[in-house]
Amino acid sequence: MSAGISEVVSRTVVLRERNIDTDQIIPARFLTTTQRQGLGKFAFNDWRYLADGAPNPEFELNKPANAGAAILVAGRNFGCGSSREHAPWALTDLGLRAVISSEIADIFRSNSLKNGLLPVVVEQELLDELLERPGIELRIDVRERRLHLPDGRSVQFPLDAFAQTCLIEGVDQLGYLLRQLDAIHVYEQRRAAAHNESQEQVHAR
Repeated sequence: MSAGISEVVSRTVVLRERNIDTDQIIPARFLTTTQRQGLGKFAFNDWRYLADGAPNPEFELNKPANAGAAILVAGRNFGCGSSREHAPWALTDLGLRAVISSEIADIFRSNSLKNGLLPVVVEQELLDELLERPGIELRIDVRERRLHLPDGRSVQFPLDAFAQTCLIEGVDQLGYLLRQLDAIHVYEQRRAAAHNESQEQVHAR
């Protein structure tokens, strides 16, 4: 997993389309690898490139004004479709750190949290506003679970405590558990000792 995320501050890049599925995020023909690095060049491939392979100048992510943007604002029901982890891999390799929408598909959301991409779900009214204001700078505070707007408003977004910890520490679920091995070992020893003591008391009666 990438470096930890406690805060994302960036201009937004906007894709207004609804129901952007994982095959549009990264087409199935590019799923022959299990390597995360390098998938960014395939992200939104069929939208980013023309038939002759040249960059599509009309696609938002190709516009110079959006270069370096780390927050994607997308239409409702983002990430629907198959469960491929390649989708968040491609987006993070492209340089995105967060996706904002009013609805993010459950499996895509889960895969994103495991792979260092922050999914932020907001009310439709706020999403509509953000879709009409491309390029504004937002601040997403992972510790507070709050999205801060330029005019001083802020809204809370859902993020469970375990996913929040993994994002901040830059580890996936397995990595987090591996970090707890010493504590788990101590707990198991104490549990075994308590069990043995209990058994000895039973036999002594």
